[in-house]
Amino acid sequence: MENIIRKEAGENVYNFISHHVDIDNPKTFVISTTIVFNIEKQEDKFDTIINLKKINDIIRINKFFEVVNSKLSVNGIFVCCAETYKSRRRRILRKFPSFFSYPYYMIDFIFKRIFPKIWGFRKFYFLITQGRNRVISKAEFLGRLVSCGFEIIDFKRYNNQLYCVCKKIKEPAYDLHPSYGLIYKMDRVGKNEKIIGIYKFRTMHPYAEYLQDYVIEISGYSQKGKPDEDFRLTEWGKFLRRYWLDEIPQLINVIKGEMRLVGVRPLSKRFMKEYPQDILQMRFKHKPGCIPPYVALLKQDVKEYIKSEKIYLTEREKHPFITDIKYFFKAIYNILTNKIRSA
Repeated sequence: MENIIRKEAGENVYNFISHHVDIDNPKTFVISTTIVFNIEKQEDKFDTIINLKKINDIIRINKFFEVVNSKLSVNGIFVCCAETYKSRRRRILRKFPSFFSYPYYMIDFIFKRIFPKIWGFRKFYFLITQGRNRVISKAEFLGRLVSCGFEIIDFKRYNNQLYCVCKKIKEPAYDLHPSYGLIYKMDRVGKNEKIIGIYKFRTMHPYAEYLQDYVIEISGYSQKGKPDEDFRLTEWGKFLRRYWLDEIPQLINVIKGEMRLVGVRPLSKRFMKEYPQDILQMRFKHKPGCIPPYVALLKQDVKEYIKSEKIYLTEREKHPFITDIKYFFKAIYNILTNKIRSA
């Protein structure tokens, strides 16, 4: 096993893997494959499965991870690797002269990253490539693993590939509808604690929703109440958030009667834990809004914007219409004059 891993992946990868698992354990299964049948045909269950082939060439990635899950004992370890899109970009730009590398990279990115996520182009993409050598982000790689019942233990980059060690903690989610398109819905808590689907432009990589707890665990919250150092954000997502453009699809929720233009922001169940009970009870009496009070009151720190919501809700209970008009114009003024930016 030692020699196989060293020959296939190198000394550094061997040291990384052996730090986390007992390679000499007879219940350790080492393979280099993209074919799910090679995992599925194994009759035994294992304590560790190590796949040295990058997942970019697996046709149905989640199906592969689900089968690995079924072949592992509880708390079993799975080690796998992927070439992330940033590593791929570095490889392509170094491989060719600059006048050719950038156009080549853009065509490669559009065809192998964007096409698979657009209805109508997806079938064409898979017909041509069979899903092999696809472009995948770090967040999508790790998020797919979590969605398939694994907990991330560690990851490191070697030989231009990201190696991940994870642990089986539950059965796969079998998610047939992950957040994949340009516009997607997030489950949030609305009026009377009703769960509503909030529409937004995508600013994160696919499967990012599965990594929220993990990102918060390793990085915590920033002063603006968002997960700190969040690698799930895309480059264009940062631009959309900077100018609040990602919030535009929430107008669909306004038309559906689930939200108002102005109001407290719709919360995830995870973030509700940061709120005092008295504020939560005030919030549940009102529909959430597209433009939150902290934008008008310039209170973007976590504790400050909770305070801003209390100020807004107290005012609104006395003068609903006037309060919303006042907060709307103050918020628009602060956005247009760059006094506040989205996280």
